[in-house]
Amino acid sequence: MDRLPEAVSGYKLFCLFSSMPTKPTKSASRKPRTDAQRNRQRILEVAKEAFTRDGANASLDDIAKQSGVGPGTLYRHFPTRDALIEAVYRAEVEKLAAAADHFAAAMPPLEALRAWMLLFVDHMAAKLIIAPALNTVVGGPSRLYEGARGQIRGAIETLAKRAIRSGDLRSNLDPNDFLRALIGVALIPASPDWQQSAKRLVDILIAGSRPAK
Repeated sequence: MDRLPEAVSGYKLFCLFSSMPTKPTKSASRKPRTDAQRNRQRILEVAKEAFTRDGANASLDDIAKQSGVGPGTLYRHFPTRDALIEAVYRAEVEKLAAAADHFAAAMPPLEALRAWMLLFVDHMAAKLIIAPALNTVVGGPSRLYEGARGQIRGAIETLAKRAIRSGDLRSNLDPNDFLRALIGVALIPASPDWQQSAKRLVDILIAGSRPAK
């Protein structure tokens, strides 16, 4: 059985691609100013760290200060605490979905799928850490998870179908089986090492999905 070459973790790979400059478009003048976009992104990054560390009651004033903006700027972007918590989660899902395109453009089909699945494991780990903050959102986190499900499924289906077309995976494969298996590992109680187990499972799942020779 062919072995995939060792790869940099999915998270590191995505950071590499997401840091690459993008070419300006003619519609740039219609978008929010660059400094406003930068402020928003910085607030989300700091807020994620704060909610992970301090939970839902993290100080919004401290988040603004650490982001290098005033409280007024933070509240213009995120009028309520719930709005900020939701935006943090949605931003992480959007990065995960966008990574599928980055990996597909830069890697062979099976390597791209593997890198994305490793990134998905990292996403689940972050989601579990920030879950207490998400649970405080009015109405609960269910609607957030529901909205994210389509983006995540779309990403792995795109990558898996690409690997099927290349002949690297069986034609009768259901891409969502990959997600179900990885999520199942994350939900096993009393398993502090689940993240490493899930990353080992990525290679097992891919090997077991190769066409019979």
